[in-house]
Amino acid sequence: MSERYEFQAIEPKWQRYWQENESFKSTPDPSKPKYYCLNMYPYPSGDLHMGHMRNYIIGDVLARFHTMLGECVMHPMGWDAFGLPAENAAIQRQIHPSEWTADCVAKMKEQFAALGISYDWDREVDCSQPDYYKWTQWLFLKLYEAGLVYTGTTNINWCPSCQTVLANEELDGDNCERCGSFVEPKEVDRQWLFKITDYAQKLLDDIELLDNWPERVKSMQANWIGRSEGVTFSLKMEGRNDEIEVFTTRIDTIYGITYVVLAPEHPLVGQLTAGTEHEQPVHDFAMGALREGEVARTSAETEKRGIFTGAYAIHPLTQERVEIWVGNYVLMGYGSGAIMAVPAHDQRDLEFAREYGLPVKVVIQPEGEDLDAETMTEAYVEPGVQVNSGQFDGMNSEDAKGAIADHLEQVGLGSRGVNFRLRDWLISRQRYWGTPIPMVWCEDCGAVPVPEEDLPVLLPQDADFRPTGDSPLERHPTFSKATCPTCGKPAKRETDTMTTYVDSSWYYLRYASPHEDDQVFDRKDVDYWLPVDQYVGGVEHAVRHLLYSRFITKVLKDQGYLSFDEPFARLFTQGMIYKDGTKMSKSRGNVVGIDEMVQRYGADTARAFILFVGPPEQDAEWSEKSVEGAHRFLQRVWRAVVEGPEFDGDWAANLPADPDEDDRAMRRKTHQTIQRVSDDIAQMGLNTMISAMMELTNELLPYSQSVGDSAAKAAVYSEAVESLIIMLSPVSPHLTEELWARTGHQPSVMGAPWPQSDASLATEETITVVVQVNGKLRDKLEVAPGADMEPLKEQAAGLPGVQKHLEGKSVVKVIAVPDKLINIVVK
Repeated sequence: MSERYEFQAIEPKWQRYWQENESFKSTPDPSKPKYYCLNMYPYPSGDLHMGHMRNYIIGDVLARFHTMLGECVMHPMGWDAFGLPAENAAIQRQIHPSEWTADCVAKMKEQFAALGISYDWDREVDCSQPDYYKWTQWLFLKLYEAGLVYTGTTNINWCPSCQTVLANEELDGDNCERCGSFVEPKEVDRQWLFKITDYAQKLLDDIELLDNWPERVKSMQANWIGRSEGVTFSLKMEGRNDEIEVFTTRIDTIYGITYVVLAPEHPLVGQLTAGTEHEQPVHDFAMGALREGEVARTSAETEKRGIFTGAYAIHPLTQERVEIWVGNYVLMGYGSGAIMAVPAHDQRDLEFAREYGLPVKVVIQPEGEDLDAETMTEAYVEPGVQVNSGQFDGMNSEDAKGAIADHLEQVGLGSRGVNFRLRDWLISRQRYWGTPIPMVWCEDCGAVPVPEEDLPVLLPQDADFRPTGDSPLERHPTFSKATCPTCGKPAKRETDTMTTYVDSSWYYLRYASPHEDDQVFDRKDVDYWLPVDQYVGGVEHAVRHLLYSRFITKVLKDQGYLSFDEPFARLFTQGMIYKDGTKMSKSRGNVVGIDEMVQRYGADTARAFILFVGPPEQDAEWSEKSVEGAHRFLQRVWRAVVEGPEFDGDWAANLPADPDEDDRAMRRKTHQTIQRVSDDIAQMGLNTMISAMMELTNELLPYSQSVGDSAAKAAVYSEAVESLIIMLSPVSPHLTEELWARTGHQPSVMGAPWPQSDASLATEETITVVVQVNGKLRDKLEVAPGADMEPLKEQAAGLPGVQKHLEGKSVVKVIAVPDKLINIVVK
């Protein structure tokens, strides 16, 4: 009887071998090219499922491949352990977050090991441990010293369920990305912010450096930063000393202002209506608009609604009175939170004006046309000729932009400028499970940083962390009691904690030297390993983690701690795994557990399926049939090796000098597969690489039956087997380790050099050239690759399948595509 593929015994065997031999340990070796392969580290959430694993399996394939290319590979893993998920889970289970985190980490490490992921656990980091968050606090102090940290009263996103502030980047539409609750606007005092806006232009400019990032991600970052060039000017308010500042990119339409719209959260809204008949209706409208959420308010499908404040502004150039409204479609987070409304030349403004009977004034006419302000249903937004624009009448509107801007600057009414959509990074969180902010508040000295030598400011383990809306550390009996480092008087320690996005903004640096006690990292280690050569993770982090990491890298470079501008040289964002038409999720009950997969099919099958299911950058549907297909493929590989001829360890010396047609075909397929798999991995075609190995296996099985006693054929077979084992090892490492050992090699297959394709062997001996008449297939020619096409044209015309279609017709021309086709055009 043939020996079965017993993955239940094989996989634990080789996992023990890797652990005992420290197979994945990474040590700098200047004699080799380095390769830093990094997966986005997860937050410890309990059991992983197969929907999570695509990210990690892709990274593991790349790490193993580059190891076999002879590169010095670092492939670390750690834990995004602070934050709301762990804290909320601990509250639900009535245990401490540290206990929940430790249990989850242990379980997830078991699952990573069960799948054969090649992490160097000596480099493990956990951002909830003092030896890590000490340096997160150090980073805060460095930003503070650079003038990049401040406190302010801000309109924030408040999650009533999580009872904390959320940054814009932590929203899923208008809902909390963590719990799904609708997020409410709220004004909160003394929030800590990082001045990421100081780096807005640099972050935008350096997107050009990201040659190996997905265009989609680069576009998302550019749009989030949102640079606009325009003019800022103010409108005086009738009867008041205040002014309304607006920013516009269409200063050519300034003469078309017929009203002004404030965002519902604009501070002037309450001031303008206080004590008037408009106060309560405007307040009610503003609160209702804010509850709609920013995404809904700015959607093209959302009805544009507003309310008149009863107040008027004065047009800076015409001195006309214009009404001041509050509108749901204006956001405080862009520009000044107020817009000049030009309904003739902005569709949103036109819809709003028609709804509320507000005037429309045309100030740009298309060449040769006259727009009717009373009847127009679509705003005219293209260039044209200025009309109703005072001294600028008759000018081309593109020229008028500069001329009007010049005029406003000359008379002191406005100035050119740049506006960014990006807002400063709000890092304060009113929750317990996070890095304490290393600041104290002194009545005499104000906000004072904790000295570096006093770090870390430890998170107390005995805090009551139930959410109430205020920081749990505020309620701790001793945590907030401090001494001012400047004057020595009693002071109050800051009780907010940092968002976990601060922890993850620099973790990739810590992996280079994770055990440093006296410095954030060893500069020589960082200079050796960084930047990250390949980063793998979800596209959902495009404007959160990835943007923050780029910001922190640039700050540290400017302070002399780093020598590079960008942290991640190459980025790959994998698609999601769906089941039953929706994303795998515990809450939906449609997950496939890792433990279940490993027990039923084995880790190698799970890995092969995840890679083969489709292009890795695209979403894919879970399919039990496809899992079974992947398992059958590995069984065929097993049979091709274990049940095949005896392996020839010296196959290179015994290859046939005069190979027959079958030998040439087998070697050709072997070398074609080597080239395809090598190219596919480099280009992230991980599904097609498995297809190539399936094809090789399908040809190897029948060839193995023909070997018999022939040493030459045994050598051809052995070359194919050895190449297949090596190429398959990044995908299914347990199986290939077993087959490597069974073919007489010393473990581990990871130490084997990647096979090289011989182009002369990979080239087809003959190729098929199709012959067409007027574009329709009529016959074929079997020719040598690169054959001269001129004589083939005559040969093609004489083919039986072609001749009958040429009878009685004249040839107009003959089109020849080398190695592809000949098309005879007749009439």
